[in-house]
Amino acid sequence: MRISRRARLILLTLTAWAGCALALDRYGQRTPPPGPWDAIVVAGCRVRPDGTASLALRRRVELGVALWQQGLAPRIVMTGGLGDHAPTEAQAAADVARELGVPRRAILLEDRSTSTEENARNAATIAGPRVLVVTDAYHVARAERVFGRYFDEAVGVGSVGPLDARTRGALREVAAIGWYGVRGRL
Repeated sequence: MRISRRARLILLTLTAWAGCALALDRYGQRTPPPGPWDAIVVAGCRVRPDGTASLALRRRVELGVALWQQGLAPRIVMTGGLGDHAPTEAQAAADVARELGVPRRAILLEDRSTSTEENARNAATIAGPRVLVVTDAYHVARAERVFGRYFDEAVGVGSVGPLDARTRGALREVAAIGWYGVRGRL
């Protein structure tokens, strides 16, 4: 059976897309560099209808808190504005952090942003020049590039969710990187 030129092109495109998604996810799973950092910035993520952090946001906060407990930074900046459900992503993240034992004085809120770009721009006004950015593993590469435009040093570290969520997120992230690149935001 002979495969048409168009089918080969589609297969090649899908294979490249999947390869890029896998590479993004693997890149974000590296060990975080040692501190000290001025702050750990937890990128916002969806809040559930009951007002609690989504599983992805909870994983990000848990990783951020673990890094804070290791002494990598004196404070954690929670980012994210109001989405479909109250409270803001930043507030839902702060609630999880306090539940995990982080005192209020170690938590800063950036609760206006609705995108990675706004997370970075708004966090830059409160975080200090060197930050460790916590997000999903597949999102680390883009987050580092965007945050790097606003901070002297921004290094990302990624939380790792279930395979199906990572697969969907990483495939979507390939498109997001392309869109940010076209718009000159990387």
